[in-house]
Amino acid sequence: MTTNTITPLEGILPVMKPAGWTSHDVVAKVRRILKEKRIGHTGTLDPQVTGVLPLCIGRATRMVEYIQELPKEYEATLTVGYATDTEDASGNITERVDSAVLTLDQVEAVLRQFVGEIEQVPPMFSAIKVDGKRLYELAREGKEVERKSRKVTLYQIELISADLDKPHPDIRFRALCSKGTYIRTLCVDIGKELGYPAVMSHLTRTRTGNIGLSQCITLEELEARRDNGTVPELLIPVDAAVLHLNKTTLNETQTRQALQGQKIRLSQSSDVDERLRALYRVYSSQNDFIGVFEWDPELGCLAPVKVFS
Repeated sequence: MTTNTITPLEGILPVMKPAGWTSHDVVAKVRRILKEKRIGHTGTLDPQVTGVLPLCIGRATRMVEYIQELPKEYEATLTVGYATDTEDASGNITERVDSAVLTLDQVEAVLRQFVGEIEQVPPMFSAIKVDGKRLYELAREGKEVERKSRKVTLYQIELISADLDKPHPDIRFRALCSKGTYIRTLCVDIGKELGYPAVMSHLTRTRTGNIGLSQCITLEELEARRDNGTVPELLIPVDAAVLHLNKTTLNETQTRQALQGQKIRLSQSSDVDERLRALYRVYSSQNDFIGVFEWDPELGCLAPVKVFS
């Protein structure tokens, strides 16, 4: 008698998040579609925001923390001329001007000012906790509390288009930024530099790390793939989450030690920079991904952080 074994799903599923869904809604839906409990998302998107939402499935959930740290790319539309309490178009209007007069040169010059490390004050409508309570909960109670500014990095800002002939102009731009950047707040701050109130009227996340929109599938497509048995073909390998880490390869003896969770001493020919404490992607001599290890310059060895047997 033969026994059919089902290989558990493992990898990163790049999902196109639809508008009107929270990130948790998407996770719950995918759990139902795949009948898989072990699924984690890699960075919250507001309900009205669409775009790239990588989900880690199976043992790949252990890599969520690394994906969350990766740069994100967004395409945003900034509308100049009014402000809201949520910093986006869904909120209550708190300030408004009849018209905003801008030039293209002015817009481009202000956008350039935001490239690099900047300070942001998180919006009240955000998931940050203050004294054990999330800011958006306080905001819904009509309360506003002081928030500490945080440093974030804008690696690139590119103007896509600008409709400046309307009373309330629309400015569409692309931004590549660090973890923790609030694009809503960026839009408000750009508006201030332009001399007007402003809101974020549209936002799409177009990339997380090296995972882009073209790789993402809709929830409807996922259901079709489940029905025809091709879901595994959609999954990005676990180690793709940490391609930003340097790679090192072990010999057979070191591989056995690594899979047992032991610390590894390396040969003189190793490609590890022995002076610096750093994380590495570690592979066997057959190029199988073993896990994430940290080089400890004081002990002179690689210590296991996440091991995939």
